[in-house]
Amino acid sequence: MATYLSRTPSGAGNRKTYTMSFWIKRSLLSSQNILYSVNGGTNNTNYMEISFSGADALVIGGYTSNFLVTSQVFRDPTAWYHIVIRVDTTQSTADDRIRLYVNGEQVTSFTTRNNPGQNDDTAANMAALTKVGHSLRGYFSQFILADGQSYAPTVFGSTNANGIWIPNSSPSVTYGTNGFKLDFAGTGTTADASGFGADSSGNGNHFTANSLGTNPSTTDTCVNNFATLNPLQNGYPPTGNVVTLSQGNLTAKETQSAWTPYDSTIAATAGKWYWECKNVSGSPATGVMFGIQSQEGSDITGIFSTDGRYPGYYSSRIGFSYHASGTYYYNGASTTTGSVTYTTGDIIMFALDMDNGFLYAGKNGTWNNSGNPTSGASGTGNVYNGFSGKPISPCNALNGSTILTSMNFGNSPFTIASGNADANGYGNFEYAVPSGYYALCTKNLALYGG
Repeated sequence: MATYLSRTPSGAGNRKTYTMSFWIKRSLLSSQNILYSVNGGTNNTNYMEISFSGADALVIGGYTSNFLVTSQVFRDPTAWYHIVIRVDTTQSTADDRIRLYVNGEQVTSFTTRNNPGQNDDTAANMAALTKVGHSLRGYFSQFILADGQSYAPTVFGSTNANGIWIPNSSPSVTYGTNGFKLDFAGTGTTADASGFGADSSGNGNHFTANSLGTNPSTTDTCVNNFATLNPLQNGYPPTGNVVTLSQGNLTAKETQSAWTPYDSTIAATAGKWYWECKNVSGSPATGVMFGIQSQEGSDITGIFSTDGRYPGYYSSRIGFSYHASGTYYYNGASTTTGSVTYTTGDIIMFALDMDNGFLYAGKNGTWNNSGNPTSGASGTGNVYNGFSGKPISPCNALNGSTILTSMNFGNSPFTIASGNADANGYGNFEYAVPSGYYALCTKNLALYGG
């Protein structure tokens, strides 16, 4: 079960007027994700649920019927969505009683619209069990409930100079009786000021954390979007997805024995980039590869067909794989020169120099082949080259139903003992990031042209 927060208020707040604002990045598509719910009974005035449907629409629902179901679908696992739900049933205009905004724009197209009656009470702010993220597969970054206030989305966000909708750093909000502000920054399950469900509004409406994972707080936020594995890629064979992604699309589990490549959601064309990989369980000697792959034209032809296999297998495509047996595969060739084997628990490091066209690989803090990622044009100890100008994506490839691997692009799904950030302070890595290299995230991409 996904991590979720729960709280039962001691008394009711304003059930007619309130605003919810939250930032969300989806991981699991085509499956219901319940984001918020209040369960106080078996009718629409005592039950409320906000969710993504199995068809990826956004739903504001009650117990027996839905208030709103969007025509728009939300199928971008690389994007952060800002969702504002503005409720004021005292409004005389029926369509103004529940208003929905996504990234600052009001949503007006719905497949279902059942407005509440004027002055109706809804379930939100009841003295009833309230859950946040009950079956979310993805990321939250801030969740605000303003009890008794009807706020426009501009209270919470604004458009920057590049036309991107971003969060306001200090939204001016009156929280009311049952209002809260969740930043998901604490640790522990207890409903207190230091817990994962801490309320930072000043109200002290702290939530209990349930099914809390090892690393619930992440560096991937709505102000700095990190790479993940791409769930829209079906891999090999093309008949269906044979890999299950979890932990925010950073951990991959093979469900059958068939080589299945999975790329990251960010491909770089310039700059220098660092990431780490780990075989968590299963036998890596027979079924684990980590590497890179081009995302351009003919280089990816066949990736979704029965000859997709793994990066570097075909000479016609740009790609490189580092197999657990200590073999490098690249453009239809292979070698063991300068390589070492790896097994379960080892951390594999990659440094991708797009400016000079070199890739470096290492294990547990030591670069293979005496590699020196900071050697620039000399490419000392590089394991692969010749891809300058191509959009290159980190990737992994799995073969075996027991294999479980994780990718750390700076937002680690596995426990980090050391804690190393890049020179800009971004990311959380086990080993030191080489000088001049950076985590694959949007703030770094904006700086270094990836």
